[in-house]
Amino acid sequence: MNVKLIGGMLLIAGTALGAGMLAIPMVLAQFGLLWGTLLMLAIWAGTTYAALLLLEATLRSGGGVGMNSIAQKTLGKQGQLITNALLYCLVTCLMIAYIVSAGDLVQQLLAQVGVELGLWESQLLFTGVIGAFIAQGTASVDKLNRVLFIAMIGMLFITLIFLLPNIALDNFQQQSNDNKIELIKNSAVLFTSFGFMVVVPSVVKYNQEATYQQLRNMVILGSMLPLACYLLWLIAVVGNLPATQLVNFQNVSELITMLSAEYQNLAVVLSVFTGLAIVTSFLGVAMSLFDQNKDLFKTNKLTTFLTTFSLPLFGAIWAKEQFIGVLGYAGIILVFLAVFIPMAMVLRVRSTHFKQVEGPFYQVAGGKSALLGCFAFGGFLLFSQLI
Repeated sequence: MNVKLIGGMLLIAGTALGAGMLAIPMVLAQFGLLWGTLLMLAIWAGTTYAALLLLEATLRSGGGVGMNSIAQKTLGKQGQLITNALLYCLVTCLMIAYIVSAGDLVQQLLAQVGVELGLWESQLLFTGVIGAFIAQGTASVDKLNRVLFIAMIGMLFITLIFLLPNIALDNFQQQSNDNKIELIKNSAVLFTSFGFMVVVPSVVKYNQEATYQQLRNMVILGSMLPLACYLLWLIAVVGNLPATQLVNFQNVSELITMLSAEYQNLAVVLSVFTGLAIVTSFLGVAMSLFDQNKDLFKTNKLTTFLTTFSLPLFGAIWAKEQFIGVLGYAGIILVFLAVFIPMAMVLRVRSTHFKQVEGPFYQVAGGKSALLGCFAFGGFLLFSQLI
């Protein structure tokens, strides 16, 4: 695997591995480590298969900078409009959340070195600096993401050095809630934690000289990295804190405070890790929207930059922390965009009436049975968020 393929893999992993990771132990610990792990593995398998469906549709339709082109080629005008509407709603919501969180972090960091900025100024600074890298293209984002991702994994490794040696095995057997319906309700947290599909067209375009097998491996390995990190983090936290204590935390800061009380200097490490997780996720999500706008409007970089970042920035300034609660609805949008839309695209490209690119083509294994299973997976996710 060459450097660009590794960069694409890390972009996929970085987009998935966001700040939501810290919340996973709080929602899963009460159901026991076994059931939480099984649910996580099931959702990882479903989301990875759906991402491979999008990869197949991208390759067999001739590719494109963003999902706009793929949808236009496979689903027609109406499908293109629906896909764009879903993508803009989802990505804009995620970008607003990341700008709000990152702006607060930037404000605190600058205050520690004697620079006082307001929240909206900090948000503007963060958006401008990171947006400048994104406007330079995928290669620039790739290089920055590699550095940040390696640093983020380093912070996670340091955290695990603190936590893993002090694991209490008895904590793994604790289960304060055996209600499986309640467990299913938390599927949305895990599903959004693997929500990297929006960057697939961008990384395929970036690695257009790669073989189909290399691109498939890039997607699979890119999804396995966050899975490994999530499982290690879940084991470390559950092993150090009892489930009865974890379930009472109202937010991530309480979890960080509790772990920091047990281990000196861990607060700094976790804060840096959270910041890096926000930035890497923002890079992937914002890059997908930038490429989508470039593909849709076909304008210069400045206009594309303003189109991409203006609405999320104004939304973050206007909504502040209150907007974060709206993200619960983003999970439903993600189900349609990340599961049902790729399925519809694949059904179209596999039909005899579709004009495919010349030469050998890539097709995800499993046939109609796997597609039926993917449809059931999407239905399960909708059920988990509507019950």
